[in-house]
Amino acid sequence: MRHLSQDAPKHTGPRNDWRTLKTLLPYLWPKNATNLRIRVLIALVFLTLAKAMNVSVPLFYKEAVDALSLGEGSELIVVPVMLLVAYGLARVMAQAFGELRDAVFARVAQRAIRDVALKTFEHLHRLALRFHVQRQTGGLTRSIERGTKGIDFLLNFMLFNILPTLLEIVLVCGILWVLYDWTFAVVTFGTIASYIAWTLIVTEWRIKYRRTMNKSDNEANTKAVDSLLNFETVKYFTNEQHEARRYDVALKSFEEASIKSKVTLSLLNIGQGAIISVGLTAVMVMAGYGVQDGSMTLGDFVLVNSYLIQLYMPLNFLGFVYREIKQSLTDMEHMFSLLDQEAEIADDPEAKDLPVGGGEVVFENVSFAYDARRPILKGVDFKVPAGKTTAIVGASGAGKSTLSRLLFRFYDVSEGAVKIDGADIRTIKQNALRGAIGIVPQDTVLFNDTVFYNIAYGRPDATPADVEKAAKLASIHDFIMELPDGYNTIVGERGLKLSGGEKQRVAIARTILKRPRILLFDEATSALDTHTEKEIQVSLREVSSGLTTLVIAHRLSTVVDADEIIVLDQGEIIERGNHAVLLEKDGAYGAMWAKQQEAALALETLEKVGEKEAVLAGV
Repeated sequence: MRHLSQDAPKHTGPRNDWRTLKTLLPYLWPKNATNLRIRVLIALVFLTLAKAMNVSVPLFYKEAVDALSLGEGSELIVVPVMLLVAYGLARVMAQAFGELRDAVFARVAQRAIRDVALKTFEHLHRLALRFHVQRQTGGLTRSIERGTKGIDFLLNFMLFNILPTLLEIVLVCGILWVLYDWTFAVVTFGTIASYIAWTLIVTEWRIKYRRTMNKSDNEANTKAVDSLLNFETVKYFTNEQHEARRYDVALKSFEEASIKSKVTLSLLNIGQGAIISVGLTAVMVMAGYGVQDGSMTLGDFVLVNSYLIQLYMPLNFLGFVYREIKQSLTDMEHMFSLLDQEAEIADDPEAKDLPVGGGEVVFENVSFAYDARRPILKGVDFKVPAGKTTAIVGASGAGKSTLSRLLFRFYDVSEGAVKIDGADIRTIKQNALRGAIGIVPQDTVLFNDTVFYNIAYGRPDATPADVEKAAKLASIHDFIMELPDGYNTIVGERGLKLSGGEKQRVAIARTILKRPRILLFDEATSALDTHTEKEIQVSLREVSSGLTTLVIAHRLSTVVDADEIIVLDQGEIIERGNHAVLLEKDGAYGAMWAKQQEAALALETLEKVGEKEAVLAGV
């Protein structure tokens, strides 16, 4: 069995470009996708034909020029026309094969982007709660967005621009060597090698500015998203200017890095232009002397010029493409590094489904710490019999909510075991485990979708009748029907259009719809007013009837009917028993009960005074 350390999982270290490419390559030759592999092969055939046509264009042009300069009589009219027609057809075919290549490969590229994005998304959901607690959502989504765009660029331009351009360079140098003196090929190759070397060196130097830009962009986006998600908090404390200043700090860093990136880009372009100009001039001077001494024709002079001009355009584009590929690799780097993030909680290879049973829950001498330096639970040992209700109470920080996270196996215990129907949950498939537990949390977060969608989230294949039945059991159906759009009402970001009580009832409804074996109420009513709390308590009692129920609560009035109440203090059980027994002991539970009753009495008195003042004010 696999037992992972409670320390946060570590990254495997910075990725390099080759490793990033190696991660991407399998998506270009996907397994069990014969049709996509055939498309790759066809695209390569079209690529070869396109380059062959492209290289032949100057040859036809040379023959036409020679015919025009040497031909007489009818030859002067017929032969050049045919050669020019062939020249035109070759250009058209080169472009046509290139477009066909792109069209055929488009499905492969888009499928690769889709598969990588989906794999990253699924992997993020497999990572433990620890990772998601520490994440910055804005920066994370930005990295994935840039990474998928980087893949699109890389697939299209590296495969069908850089590699074909290099192939064309080799073909042109070979033709120049065969047709003319070896010096033409050497000078041409030297020019290209110098161009590529300059591009590589300067691009590697300036890539650090792109990394800084990415980091600043992530920070700016994270701050913006975080600020907008906490819009109300910003307004409560009138901190709009404070948020603007924080955002502007990140924008300023991005601005400085962007300026440096643009300036160094100009330096790169100047150097590239100078290298190409020197090489072009040298070869043309050599060709000019060749025409002068009769070793070359005017057509040969035009041929050399055409090849160099033809290479100049893709070489100029090659510089841009290489820079963009480097930037794309940088953008992809963080997205792929997410895939390197090891899942802290993973199914054992021999994990099984949850055994059949009534849902008995046992915490067997459980100890746990988020950080080894600060223990949270210390030898917690209790059992929730099938069909019974056990409540966990205690002061804030006692470790109550940690028990719920361990039951869901968001973390693994440091010592001991958590068992359901006799099976250690570490031996159970996570989907099976979590599918058997229904939770109504303290802070119910809803999707920015319809009421129907949020209730149906408990069982996405549920029918409208099932959803409506669950809503009625949760006592929210009538409220929903009063809404202008009924079940199609959009609840807003995180459900902000609904009140706390309404959100809790939605949470109860989707838990009912899930049909769990075990129910977990984690401070389900702590944020509600007394009246709403009592109403929801009735719903919770109806829902939990006959089911194994674990109630985590701070307000003791909500757990007086529990079969057993466990009192936690600093991660240890200090008292246990039912409500009456614990009051007789007059220990920690009794003191908490007395204190909360005094607070409730004081609140009730204040409410009565308020009502009396309201009546007098009305008179």
